[in-house]
Amino acid sequence: MGRLHPETLPRDADGRVEWWGGRQHFAHSSATYRRHAAAITEDLAARYGGHPALTMWHINNEYCTYDWGDEAAAAFRRWLQDTYGTLDALNTAWGTAFWSQGYDDWEGVLPPRHAHYMNNPTQVLDFKRFTSDALLECYLAERDIVARHTPHIPVTTNFMPFWQGQDAWAWAEREDVVSVDIYPDPRDPLGAQYGALIHDMTRSQAHGGPWMVMEQAAGPVNWRGVNHPKPRGLNRLWSLQAVARGADAVCYFQWRQSRQGAEKFHSGMVSHAGERGRTFQEVKRIGAELALLSEKVTGTRVVGADVAVLLDWNAWWASQQDGRLSCEVDHQSVVRAWHRALWEANTTTSFAHPEHDLSAYKLVVVPQLYLLTDRAIDNLVGYVRGGGTLVSGFLTGVADQDDRVRPGGMDERLRALFGIRTLHEWWPLDADEKVEAEGFRGT
Repeated sequence: MGRLHPETLPRDADGRVEWWGGRQHFAHSSATYRRHAAAITEDLAARYGGHPALTMWHINNEYCTYDWGDEAAAAFRRWLQDTYGTLDALNTAWGTAFWSQGYDDWEGVLPPRHAHYMNNPTQVLDFKRFTSDALLECYLAERDIVARHTPHIPVTTNFMPFWQGQDAWAWAEREDVVSVDIYPDPRDPLGAQYGALIHDMTRSQAHGGPWMVMEQAAGPVNWRGVNHPKPRGLNRLWSLQAVARGADAVCYFQWRQSRQGAEKFHSGMVSHAGERGRTFQEVKRIGAELALLSEKVTGTRVVGADVAVLLDWNAWWASQQDGRLSCEVDHQSVVRAWHRALWEANTTTSFAHPEHDLSAYKLVVVPQLYLLTDRAIDNLVGYVRGGGTLVSGFLTGVADQDDRVRPGGMDERLRALFGIRTLHEWWPLDADEKVEAEGFRGT
C-alpha cells in the first residue's frame, strides 16, 4: 500500500516519512487509506459474517499513530473550524497574541510540527484531541461496516492503558465491549496493584457494561530491557485477579510464539518449547478453572465501589506540556500512587470523568487535574454541596479547557471550596528533595 499509494504513509513532526517495515504505517486522515480499509472490512464482513465461530469483531489493534502530514493538516483545520467556528475564536483559545502567532488565514494553521522553540501548548493540546478523534473516526467507519453485516455481533478494539493517543472515555462509549491490554512487569513488587488499577479503570470506562482483557502475556514480553518470565503461578494469579475485578473474558497475545519478526521472543500460550512446555500447561489449567467459574461469574458486575478516582485525558495531556512547572511530576505516577493507597486499604475503587455524575460515591479523590472545564468545576462543587467528600492533590484546577491559567492560579470556585484565600506561588521540589510542614512530609 505504501509503495503504490505513498500518501497513505504518515509523517513525523519533522516531515519525515514513516516507512513500511514495522507496523501501523498508515496515515489516519488519508482518504486513500480509509477507502481501502473500508473495502477490506467490507470483504471480511461479507465472508465471515455468517461463520458459526464468530463471537466478536476486533477492529484494528492498539490505535496509537500520530501524523503531521498534509492530509492530517487539512483534517486538523477542519476539526478546528468545527470546534471554534472562526479564526478570532481560535486565536483567543490558543493565546496567539503571545509571540505574535496570530492567524489571519485558515491555510496557515498547521499541526504542531517541529519549530525552532516551544510549540504553542494549546495548539499541541488540540492536536492531541484531534488525533484521538481522527483515529476514532477510523474505528467507527470499520465498526459500522461489520455492524451492518452482523448487527447481533458485538464490536471492540483494544486500549493500551495510559496511552496518550486516545481519550479512552470518549472511545469506550462507542464500543460494545471495552477491552484492554495489560502487561505488568513480573519483577514489579506492585505488579498486582498496577493490574488492579487498569482493571478498575477499564471497568469504569465500560459504565457497567461488559469489558475484557484482550491481551496479556503468558510469559515474558519482548520490549523491556530484560524480559523476565512469569514465575510459576503468577499467570494464574493475575488472570483470576482480572475476573475478580469484573472482566468478562481473559485472553492472551499470542496463541503460538512467533518464530520470526520483532516479537519472536514475546511469549505465547504455546511457547517455543511446544505444548509440553510449562507455559502451555499453566494456560490449560487456568482455562479449566475459568470453565468451572464461568457459570457463576459470567455477566456479573462488581458492586460496592463508593470511592472514585477522577481521571481525564485532557488534563493529562495539558499537564505534560513543554514549559510546565516540573518535569519531575508524572501524571500517571501520581494517579498510581493515589490508587495504591486505596488498594492497600482494600477499598473497592472506580474511576470517573470529572464531568460525570458523582452522586453515587461517598468519596471522590482527585490525584491531579491540572486542567478542569467550568462544567467539571461546577460538578465538583455540586458534589460537595450535596454531601460528598472531595480530596484533591496539587496542581488541580490551574487551567481552563484552553490551557489558560485561571486568575489566582486556581479557579476561585475551588479556592472557596478548599478554603484557600491566596495561592502565592508554586514551589516544585527536586526528585531527592523533601519538605515537612505541620507534621506532614511530602516529596
